[in-house]
Amino acid sequence: MRDMIVFGEDFGGLPSSTQHLIKHLPNMGKIIWVNSIGLRQPRFNKHDCARVFSKLFPTVANSQTKQASPKHIKVVNLRTIPAPSSKLSRKLARNMMLQQLEPILRQHNIERPILWASLPTVADLCGHLGEQSVVYYCGDDFSALAGVDHDTVKQHELKLVDKANVVFAASSKIADMFPRCKTLLLPHGVDVELFTTPTKRADDLPNRGRPIAGFYGSLSNWLDYQLIETVARQMIHWDFVFIGPNELEYNPLPQLDNVFYLGPKPHHMLASYSQHWQASLLPFQSNRQIEACNPLKLREYLAAGTPVIATPFPALAPYSRYIHITADAGQLCSTLNNLSLKQRLPTGIVSGESWQSRSEWVRHIMELL
Repeated sequence: MRDMIVFGEDFGGLPSSTQHLIKHLPNMGKIIWVNSIGLRQPRFNKHDCARVFSKLFPTVANSQTKQASPKHIKVVNLRTIPAPSSKLSRKLARNMMLQQLEPILRQHNIERPILWASLPTVADLCGHLGEQSVVYYCGDDFSALAGVDHDTVKQHELKLVDKANVVFAASSKIADMFPRCKTLLLPHGVDVELFTTPTKRADDLPNRGRPIAGFYGSLSNWLDYQLIETVARQMIHWDFVFIGPNELEYNPLPQLDNVFYLGPKPHHMLASYSQHWQASLLPFQSNRQIEACNPLKLREYLAAGTPVIATPFPALAPYSRYIHITADAGQLCSTLNNLSLKQRLPTGIVSGESWQSRSEWVRHIMELL
């Protein structure tokens, strides 16, 4: 069995693709999971101040995530400098993290592990943790991702790709960014059982005798809020529900009677919403980030069986026959008007794309490193 050090997003909350993959890896040894070390310098606002507090007082964060992690995964927080840019700050950040990590690795007898990096800012640690091999899992085009110090992160990424033994890319667009000789396509998977098993309707899902179009995921810059407002104003006989954390400093959703923001929900509860609304929405902006994205919710929507309405982006292509692709507000309104409210998608569309099967393939690749 192979031990691992995983640098990913913060463990707990809505699970990332890295969490799904690592949790389902079969026959692995001990895993040290390092919560996010950042992709940009913090700013003076409520969200960033809370993040800084969690990094400065890691025992508090650990107590919140420990219960959510499997027994073989040890979750740790490291004090560091987020997205350091100068040579001095990069060296200082590396030494700070090594001083905290090395005793943890000794305590858990971690030797010659696989270093798995889901964040480019791990680059400066490569070669300093006694790792046997380095895996870079790239789930986003970080040079286009909102809320990232793009130039700094790009410098880290170039170094990380050079150090990596293999690069896993979540989409074809991302794969094209890296050397073909070490890059493999690794599309997202889905928890098939969770989203296909019929579940009770969520208590806080609006029940006003109207059809519901719903979205879950982060409220961030990649959603087309103008499109959302235009459609909500025209489709007054529909309710529009949004679920997920708000990553902006204001509420970007239109303040309308038929628009509901329910806040974040645990991942295991999402099917109790998506199975019971009448349309699942993917109302994205058209930009570089969306061109490269492969959203987890796409396969979850398809598994839940509710009709999917989306603005166009490349990751839809394999499933285009099952999805209503709309280029503007007029087409989206027309699709809602013509939608059969009892319509369900065929079963089994993504049954062969489980996280278990994705993780089994990843394990096979890592055994070759």
